[in-house]
Amino acid sequence: MADSFLFPYLLRLADDRLILGHRLSEWCGHGPILEEDIALANIALDLIGEATLFYKLAGEAEGQGRNEDGLAYFRDAVDFRNALMVELPKGDFGVTIVRQFFFSAYSLLQMEALTKSSNAELAGIAAKAVKESRYHVRHSAQWVVTLGDGTEESHKRAQRAVNDLWRYTGELFLSDAIDQEAAKAGIGVDPSTLADAWRTQVMEVLQRATLTTPTVNYMQRGGRDGKHTEHLGHLLSEMQIVARSHPGASW
Repeated sequence: MADSFLFPYLLRLADDRLILGHRLSEWCGHGPILEEDIALANIALDLIGEATLFYKLAGEAEGQGRNEDGLAYFRDAVDFRNALMVELPKGDFGVTIVRQFFFSAYSLLQMEALTKSSNAELAGIAAKAVKESRYHVRHSAQWVVTLGDGTEESHKRAQRAVNDLWRYTGELFLSDAIDQEAAKAGIGVDPSTLADAWRTQVMEVLQRATLTTPTVNYMQRGGRDGKHTEHLGHLLSEMQIVARSHPGASW
């Protein structure tokens, strides 16, 4: 019998990346410059590609015949286990970039740790994702500095994005029984062990960007338990409509 924690653990990895990838895809054709339009689309494809691999592994762990499409397109919002931050509306370019930096810095640390997983397939996916995450961090960090240390307007918008998104970052590092069992088994990583390294890296970039790190006592949470904002339902209705309108179709 498969470990009971494995399916929900993998689902979290996949859901984070699918939902954020969809949010980034909303910029396609709307980027501030052509090169960035293409860059955001490529990062979105990276994230959705990673999600596909995690969903495939999750479906195998669940053992109920659900494949990647079944897990992505035929679950309701309450069944998703992504962090709240990734489902928030894309906002302006500053919001998109700051969120991407926050998540990418976390994802890189997470994937680096998972390359040592005792699950060979998970370790292999993580090794591929590490290469992509390094680029995502470098790209988004450069933009954070450009916006923060740019014009008065770009600085104001970047700081507002940092202030608004900061209270969602804590959920990335919350640890529960699923995370702890996965870590104990040598398969996963306890996210709470990544918090200090993430904060060090993020604060260094914010300092270079002349942006202030917020002081927030309360962090939003709930996504890991299926308690989402209204934004996820709207996103899923758009993302899933074709698959649900034509179940079983292929082309």
